[in-house]
Amino acid sequence: MAAKECCRHHMGLVLILCAFVLIGCDVAECLNGSGDHNATTPAAGNHDHVWPGLKFGWRIAVGSIVGFLGAAFGSVGGVGGGGIFVPMLTLIIGFDAKSSTALSKCMITGASVATVYYNLKRRHPSLDLPIIDYDLALLIQPMLVLGISIGVGLNVLFAYWMITILLIVLFLITSTRAFLTGIETWKKETINKKEAAKPPQPQRADDAEGSLPEDVTNAAQLEIKDHKRQKVPFLENVHWKEFGLLCGVWISILSIQIAKSYTTRCLVFYWLLDLSQFPIAGIVTAYEAVGLYKGQKAITSKGDAGRELNMYQLVLYCTSGLVAGIVGGLLGLGGGFIMGPVFLELGIPPQVSSATATFVMVFSSSMSVIEYYLLKRFPIPYALYLTAVTTVAALVGQHIVRKAIDILGRASLIIFILALTIFTSAIFLGGIGLSKMVEKIQHKEYMGFESMCHM
Repeated sequence: MAAKECCRHHMGLVLILCAFVLIGCDVAECLNGSGDHNATTPAAGNHDHVWPGLKFGWRIAVGSIVGFLGAAFGSVGGVGGGGIFVPMLTLIIGFDAKSSTALSKCMITGASVATVYYNLKRRHPSLDLPIIDYDLALLIQPMLVLGISIGVGLNVLFAYWMITILLIVLFLITSTRAFLTGIETWKKETINKKEAAKPPQPQRADDAEGSLPEDVTNAAQLEIKDHKRQKVPFLENVHWKEFGLLCGVWISILSIQIAKSYTTRCLVFYWLLDLSQFPIAGIVTAYEAVGLYKGQKAITSKGDAGRELNMYQLVLYCTSGLVAGIVGGLLGLGGGFIMGPVFLELGIPPQVSSATATFVMVFSSSMSVIEYYLLKRFPIPYALYLTAVTTVAALVGQHIVRKAIDILGRASLIIFILALTIFTSAIFLGGIGLSKMVEKIQHKEYMGFESMCHM
């Protein structure tokens, strides 16, 4: 019965998304007319965005397949998939760079929301806890959204070749580290499977007196197994206090970003708005960090190790969130490309690492979607269609990989998927960046720093 109920929930979500797709396609026909691939639609800003018509053809078909696979792998690895979406939108479907970035945020949001929906009823692989670590999310998320704001400003300031080199180097390092972590985890899982396959040792007579009766032991084991099989309603699986604080940070930073978009750049009021993000993010992060340092809170997903965090570890956690946000804003990607490998390095289980990174990305990516919508940076029909594709892909990817982990007993699959997604993104985005660098050199264009006061 539980399986049938779950299927009905998933089917209902898919039907709703399909309805959105059909509505989006009808609207697209009205807006785009002939659906010429080279159609150019004026949008907000100082230049025209290239928005191809939403008409089914080989570009839409191939783009949908690539987007589906990118969302399926990205959602499992906890990285969103922006490193695959942006090249697909630019090279295959034919959007300009800025519109591709905006649409990729819509796709990441759809995949992230679907993944969080899937994980809301899931529990920690070895502890009686939610699979999402809310204290870890509260420690990271304020720094992440603050970092994204800083990264967007640096994106305007830095030259394109600087961003490209940073992307290639960073993604190669993180993918390599994730791959090595996956190998280590695979070896540990192999040892554990061999230990579990060994026949039980006969009990010695002198230990028999102090041991529990066999029927009591078996009953306890069955009780534990039954407990792990129980599905927890998602309302009970949410830590509402932490979730409320996360939403408060999201609303506050989003309000500031919207106010900035209607303010002339580089005026005193503009910079005051920009600086007001720092105390908001700092206060919430400090509240969580102090609680963790005093032992009032804990990174429970790490077990006992998460209850004894020193100042160095807390600074490392907060810094990783800030750096992930800066890199995400600078490169136009989700922070999961940094958070995923960092969480694994800090000892977070792969399932929890993926679930928590995706949960945090919902806030950052949805914030970007709202900002881009207000700036009219993407066509709504395309956004509805591609978001529906990634939403379904995320649900399918999560279901298949979780089943594979249950059958094979190897959570390291998540780590290998993470490494593969980051490495693939490095090749795609790096290739596009290098080609544009060569083009700028050939045309002898200016390749130095730009002014932050001009978009």
